[in-house]
Amino acid sequence: MNASAMPLANNTPLCYSINSPPFKHHLTIASAYFSSIFGTLGLISNLIAFIVLLKSFQQKHSRSRSFFLIFLGGLVVTDFMGLLVTSSIVISFHVTHFNWRHLDPNCHFCNFMGMSMVFYGLCPLMLGAAMAVERFFGINLPFARSTSMPKRRAVYMVLMVWLIAGGIALLPLTGIGNYHMQMPGSWCFFNISSEGNDLAFSLVFSLVGLMCITVSFLLNTVSVVTLIRVCCGQDRLQRRRDYEIEMMLQLILIMVIASICWCPLLIFIAQTVLSGSPLQIKSLLLWLRFATWNQILDPWVYILFRRSVLKRVNPRLDWSRGSIMSLYPSFNDTVRRFTHSSLRITLSQDETGEMQKSNVIPPSTLKPPPPSP
Repeated sequence: MNASAMPLANNTPLCYSINSPPFKHHLTIASAYFSSIFGTLGLISNLIAFIVLLKSFQQKHSRSRSFFLIFLGGLVVTDFMGLLVTSSIVISFHVTHFNWRHLDPNCHFCNFMGMSMVFYGLCPLMLGAAMAVERFFGINLPFARSTSMPKRRAVYMVLMVWLIAGGIALLPLTGIGNYHMQMPGSWCFFNISSEGNDLAFSLVFSLVGLMCITVSFLLNTVSVVTLIRVCCGQDRLQRRRDYEIEMMLQLILIMVIASICWCPLLIFIAQTVLSGSPLQIKSLLLWLRFATWNQILDPWVYILFRRSVLKRVNPRLDWSRGSIMSLYPSFNDTVRRFTHSSLRITLSQDETGEMQKSNVIPPSTLKPPPPSP
């Protein structure tokens, strides 16, 4: 990383030991206009999405849909708070031009911003992976998940994701990595270096993010294949999957957006520390802008890609069973040829389970035998 323009003293705090304000460099990509536009657009988008999700949650839904809405709500709250915290600090710096050395001589404020950047960066990726896991079990193993599972289980999963991300963000305070002032002096982030603990934390951050994206891709692919197999079954055996198709469409878009926005930054960090090359600050700021788009685009997935909105855009769109695959009859025949045998086994197992459930007489309906005289 570039050295500071200001000579360092022996008592220089750790967060200013590499870059110390004030800086002489003023990069266009880190200007106040970019920060203000990105922050305002992201906050408005997430606020609209939260209102839409709140109205949708008040309606009556299946248990799987309610679980999915809880995850979406956690993702919206995370994105909103991440933009609110980080944008407030960056925009305040551009407006007031405060000196970090005078405002935060003990690095508490810099550590807080660095922790916020890591926490709110990993949370959307980890929540996306958790949503993919939930949909995988909900679609591929419906009987493995109890139908009486309370909604608070999904809330606990969201809280667990926040707890894990928070634990990772706290690692630099324990000596695994360090948070440092970053150029052009408006933000703090962990030190991207190939030395010692900085290397370890840089790899933890990048590999955890890439692993979450990989898990989301693999599980979502299996879930989509399962839905295609169900759509290709015989009409009398098909189950209504319109709401699951809607959820998978939203989840796939979330995964695609996260991959496009976050992979360049995560790969850039891993490549920089493993190669030992000096950090390119312009590239870091560019890929960081890419990552910020994730928090802006995510809410519009929930706002636009809902059945009610899509039906208004295209009233002829039919979400009923078999309608999607009927648009592509040649693809339908090809997939049916390869999945017909396995589909029959899967659906017959489901029908057997449902018949067994229907044949079970509740204990409350059993009448005791009359007493013998």
